[in-house]
Amino acid sequence: MTHFSKLAGNLLPFLIGLLASHASIAGGGYFALGYGPIARQMGGATTAVTGDAFAGASNPAKLIAAGNRTDAGIELFLPSRTVKRYGSGTPHDFESTSRNSVFLIPEFAYSRQLNKNLAVGVTFYGNGGLNTEYRDDTGVAGTNFNPAECGAAAANILLGCGKAGFDLTQLVLAPTVAWRINDQHSLGVSPLIVAQRFESYGLQAFAPLSKYPDKVTNNGHDVAFGFGVRVGWYAEFNHWLSAGIGYSSKVYMQEFNRYEGMFAEGSFDIPANYSIGLALRPSQNWLVSLDLQRIEFGEVNALSNGVLNSLTPGGPAQGSAGGSGFNWHSRNNFRIGVAYDWSPTLTLRGGFAYGKRPNDESINSVTFNLLAPNPHRAYSLGLTWQPQQKHELHIALGHFVEQTYRGPSATAGLGVGGTEQITPHVEMIMIAWSWKR
Repeated sequence: MTHFSKLAGNLLPFLIGLLASHASIAGGGYFALGYGPIARQMGGATTAVTGDAFAGASNPAKLIAAGNRTDAGIELFLPSRTVKRYGSGTPHDFESTSRNSVFLIPEFAYSRQLNKNLAVGVTFYGNGGLNTEYRDDTGVAGTNFNPAECGAAAANILLGCGKAGFDLTQLVLAPTVAWRINDQHSLGVSPLIVAQRFESYGLQAFAPLSKYPDKVTNNGHDVAFGFGVRVGWYAEFNHWLSAGIGYSSKVYMQEFNRYEGMFAEGSFDIPANYSIGLALRPSQNWLVSLDLQRIEFGEVNALSNGVLNSLTPGGPAQGSAGGSGFNWHSRNNFRIGVAYDWSPTLTLRGGFAYGKRPNDESINSVTFNLLAPNPHRAYSLGLTWQPQQKHELHIALGHFVEQTYRGPSATAGLGVGGTEQITPHVEMIMIAWSWKR
């Protein structure tokens, strides 16, 4: 290992630890509702909306309109997730609520206008959503499915022992440069430098199915690195219409050394994604934005492979290219945002996001997705107050609509079966401050 890798291995767990995994956008898997205070207020519909320096997280070309500013914020994320199995006729019918229900998520962005046609900056943000910790068990000794590892312990919700769950966090650093190519059009690019931290626990029942049985669960936190790129186009056609396109390549991640027996191919790549947005200004005080986003979950084996792949006799081993995953499909997400300038110093905003879950309700999906809830719809409200010319205060509130997800258990082949369900409920509060120079 190089000196740089050793240094990164020591520093990155600390930095990533600042970004606790959080629940997901409506239909967006583990992608956040939005990045930066303006996106949080407008349901993420900001591909063609300027106002802060977080262009590196959505559309790098927008940085040309950010000016000289620094934006820093922290989000209080409050998810509640309850899972249940019923109808199996076995001791494995029980209910558990995840203990992880309060997270603090920091974000940061900086932009500098070098001249009329060139801007540079950096965005620091995170993804999460696979942070769950279920501590209840059947209460019946000897019900776990890996006595070699668990002895006579009672089974948890996934048939192992002890607490059951995932902890996945992704930290993204996106240096950005944007060029104005003429009076209307700009282009931008952001290399994506990514670090992941992962831990799983209580999945002992899946270890015998793995290519690497000792690298499935309960091995502490592991860190992996990866790289990708985001490019964007932004256009201001006139005073009432602007448009934007942002595209992010797949981010290819290293394998997790401690968990290469858990994910298909041993790694957890970030899927390619892109968005198209319009921003309309029907009057001087009003702005309406519309975004369409596509996330290519189906192109990442760890996400798209079916839950039953490794559970089926003779199927590919867990941790191989064909091993079990979450059965997520590529999805389109729709967002709308509204902003109203109440006064020269106060802007009010709101937004709505909708997208079908990336996973269906079949026996090939439900069991692993108890670890990764996906609400359908989310609403947001917020405001920006400018107490002084060079300072802004931002407040955003978000609500992910509660909706129960259920289906047949993939444990049927193991003699348990029944129906499994998860009910996520999430609230979000964000406070941010901006310094303009």
